[in-house]
Amino acid sequence: MSLQKVLIIGAGKGGSALLYLINNLDFMQVFAIVDKDENAPGLQLAEELGIRTGHRWKPFLAEPVHIVFDVTGDPAVFAELMEHKPPGTMLVPGSVANLIVHLLNEKNHFIQQVQTEIHKQQLIFNSVEEGMIGINAQGMIDFINESACRMLGVQSKSVIGTAIGEIIPESKLVRVFNSGKVESNVELQLPNGLKIVSSRFPLFTSEGKKIGAFAVFKDVSEVLKLAEEITDLKQVKTMLEAIIHSSDDAISVVDNKGNGILVNPAYTRITGLSEDEVVGKPATVDINEGESIHMKVLKTKKPVRGVNMRIGESNRDVIVNVAPIIVDQHVMGSVGVIHDITEMRSLMRELDWARSIIRKLESTYSFSDINGSSPDIELAIEQAKVAAKSSVPVLLRGEPGTGKELFAHAIHSGSGRKVHNFIRVNCSVIDPAIIEKELFGEDQVNAGGRRAGLLAETGEGTLFLDEVSDLPPKTQKRLLDYIMTKAGQMHPDQKGQHARIITASSKNLEKAMHDGKFDEELYYHLNRLSIHIPPLRTRKGDIPEVANHLLGKLNQEFGMNVELITEEALERLAQYDWPGNVRELENVLSRAMIYMQPGTVTIKEEDIRKSLFSNETKVEEEVSLEKSTLASIMDDYERAVLEKALQENDGNKSLTASRLGISLRSLYYKLEKYKLI
Repeated sequence: MSLQKVLIIGAGKGGSALLYLINNLDFMQVFAIVDKDENAPGLQLAEELGIRTGHRWKPFLAEPVHIVFDVTGDPAVFAELMEHKPPGTMLVPGSVANLIVHLLNEKNHFIQQVQTEIHKQQLIFNSVEEGMIGINAQGMIDFINESACRMLGVQSKSVIGTAIGEIIPESKLVRVFNSGKVESNVELQLPNGLKIVSSRFPLFTSEGKKIGAFAVFKDVSEVLKLAEEITDLKQVKTMLEAIIHSSDDAISVVDNKGNGILVNPAYTRITGLSEDEVVGKPATVDINEGESIHMKVLKTKKPVRGVNMRIGESNRDVIVNVAPIIVDQHVMGSVGVIHDITEMRSLMRELDWARSIIRKLESTYSFSDINGSSPDIELAIEQAKVAAKSSVPVLLRGEPGTGKELFAHAIHSGSGRKVHNFIRVNCSVIDPAIIEKELFGEDQVNAGGRRAGLLAETGEGTLFLDEVSDLPPKTQKRLLDYIMTKAGQMHPDQKGQHARIITASSKNLEKAMHDGKFDEELYYHLNRLSIHIPPLRTRKGDIPEVANHLLGKLNQEFGMNVELITEEALERLAQYDWPGNVRELENVLSRAMIYMQPGTVTIKEEDIRKSLFSNETKVEEEVSLEKSTLASIMDDYERAVLEKALQENDGNKSLTASRLGISLRSLYYKLEKYKLI
């Protein structure tokens, strides 16, 4: 077909569309487009395409033209064109032109749809992992995908149209074409040595005419690898099931909705619930007391550990640890491990009883229980270690709560007297009228004998006189006589044949001596080795070490498992001035542990803040400018501490005394002193 030269008259919307469509045809050529409107869009498009334009059509009819399209829509223009068009030139009116535009648009639309589908199918064809190759009726390769090219080591362009036998000599596609029968999962070795598993299929048209054959094949090494992975997974599954079923701890697994999916025999043994009674049921089915930790973990997506609960038909005491099962950042369920502690609690009670007896039989603390690395505390520890090597009297100086009794214990434990008794006497809580008899004993007229005092009970051990400044003057004299007499009896061969005296005081002994309340000579005998124990506020750098040591002690005392004090919590502790020193720090930590949520293993800043709040409030309320002496301030603070301790222990005085680290007798004395009973 010869090229048809086209003239378009009218460059509006219709003329522009016609120009665009004809310009993409191989058998037509628009040589000019005309419109009396110089701003018509078709004129601008023609200039971009390099096509001539004009405002009058008659000059263009002087040239050879095969087809004239009138898209002006003006009948007068069409009539004039009919009159002036050259013989042999076809004049196409606007209605026919619009129909042609519509048909051409539909054609392009269908072509685009077909191209899109072909592209989509080509993408799928080339994206599958399996190799695919096909032949026509003559045995020539007419399609091949990228996976097949990769396995064969060829380019698709170079093999299309090539006989299948040249590319794969062992191919049986021609046989499948001839037989028209499917061959499945046949092993074959490619020319490059690669082993594959191939399935071959004949190709038929919808009318049943045989037009070719194709093969789908896969690298055997990948199949073997997949088989090995499946085998490994089965082995792992079998091993995990064996581990779960052999565990003495109960294991419970739920899905992301909180329904049970797995339990082990230990779970059935502890709870009394069979697998059928739990699997598929809500996680709350086994709980007698407390909330479902499974549901809490599924909600928070965080593990919960160390929660005390009662579960099962026998109402067993258990500790539950539950953790979320997270796959690809999605919670798929949770697994709980349940430790039966019913017997353990009984053993712990027996252990506590045994521990209380042991503490009565031996000194409780040693130098390893004194914590801190500040220069002041290190100096005090070194002095105490020196004191442990001798039998001279030691005077421990420091504010209440700094650990004077701890130092006295450590000196005793580090000395040669550690196998003998350690007896503590708080001189401030014993009635002054009887304290001399308590220390030195008394004659019992009715019994016809003598009751031994604490000095005699101490034997070759250590007698620790706490708050020695509260000894009555008469008792001070007698103690001085005892020390001087024993010192006079000392001989190299008799070393250690008497009680070692360690004293402590939180008061100003020099002032008491100046006021005539403390014997001067006794002061100098007791003060042969004086050790000052610094207050906690002057060594705040030691707080983390001291706090973590106390944490271990309180864990043992409360039967808890708190693992960590956060940096923020330690910073909050360091901001406080600790008027009650280490004893107050222990009290605050114990209160924080009581406030903690079940299963929590970390003391946070908010726990410390709650525990310190009452302490700080009391100090701010009680300490005012009207207080003239430190003693009155400390008395008010001690009263506040006693009130708080009684509240926390529901008025139980035995527990309160134990919590404060003082004797029951001392507690009663203080309660009477502050009129709290």
